[in-house]
Amino acid sequence: MTAMRYTPKDEIDARVRTLQQTLDQLDLDGALVVHHTNLFYLSGTSQAAHLFVPRTGAPLLMVRKSFARARRESPIGEILEVRSLKMIPEMLGERGFRFDALGVELDVMPYKTWQFYQKVFAASTMQDIGEPIRSQRRIKSPYEADLLQESCAVLDQVFAEVPAMLVESMTEIELASLFEAAMRRRGYGGCSKMRAFNQDFFFGNVTSGGSGAEPSYFDGPVGGSGLTPANNPHGAGWKRIGRNEVVYIDYTCVINGYTADGARMFVIGDVSPELRAAHEASLAIQRELVGMLRPGTVCEAVYLRAEALARDLGLAEHFMGLGPDRVRFIGHGVGLELDEYPIFAKGVNTVLEPGMTFALEPKFVFPEGAIGTENTFLLTGDGVRVLTRAPETITRV
Repeated sequence: MTAMRYTPKDEIDARVRTLQQTLDQLDLDGALVVHHTNLFYLSGTSQAAHLFVPRTGAPLLMVRKSFARARRESPIGEILEVRSLKMIPEMLGERGFRFDALGVELDVMPYKTWQFYQKVFAASTMQDIGEPIRSQRRIKSPYEADLLQESCAVLDQVFAEVPAMLVESMTEIELASLFEAAMRRRGYGGCSKMRAFNQDFFFGNVTSGGSGAEPSYFDGPVGGSGLTPANNPHGAGWKRIGRNEVVYIDYTCVINGYTADGARMFVIGDVSPELRAAHEASLAIQRELVGMLRPGTVCEAVYLRAEALARDLGLAEHFMGLGPDRVRFIGHGVGLELDEYPIFAKGVNTVLEPGMTFALEPKFVFPEGAIGTENTFLLTGDGVRVLTRAPETITRV
């Protein structure tokens, strides 16, 4: 990729129409969208702006900074420059928009910001629209699926380069930096977005040997020490990579906004029989789960089947983490954010639909290291298509 890509007008128009159907169902006059992920999804730009989507009619994009870039990036028909949020009610009123019942992104809006919005829109009743937009985004269009496939292809390419990067006694962070640079050269923007509060995330994760058992704040099966307790204490650290230690590499790759997620295993020498058996178990669990993935399948059923298989294999205590740090899910949606819907977890009764994209990650953690697999999938009308295609064997260097 050598040029910036802009979202086509017909794609934006279709997303806006879908949101307007939701506004009608919720009896809202309009939605005011400001969160960068939703803003990009509905307008094609992530500049500092507010997008007003009325229940009917054309949307209005009001930009604080950068107006020039927003005009270049967004296909929205009317784009205005606005210096203050306080100007927005007047601008909407002048154009005949109603906003007595207004949808705003209460799922992610800080409390003090919400208080300010309440003052500015004192005559409006506010209701959350963030969750409905997030739910809309779980179904990807063919255009979005193609972008996600491009991200997966880049991740596959960089996994293929790991044997040339991996050298005994290099630090985890040295290997991580080489892996990340290879993705950056191919167009990774360097930001992996998450919806969850306080789950800041940088690129991905490299651990080696016992560092894979180091727990962290991150809501995933594998932690890692990170470089400091002050900033992203997770993933690659200062540990040097030794022989016969499993090297666990789990990374996102975000190209044109869409997030691929995959994990592959490497070793200088060979891994222990216990770890090799666990890796084979992860592949067996994945095969079983893939056979379940079709429209109509309930997400909880996928998780419960994975949990049962791990238990039958005698690996329950190591499945998706170690001891009290185990997580209770087996997969998650991917798209403009890393933690999209659907979520494959106990108690989640979401029914799979065509167009959903997600990662499944059956993994095991032992004191001597973390091991497993992870792939990104697209659900179609008659089954599932795997989008990450790098070999899943433990690659010996």
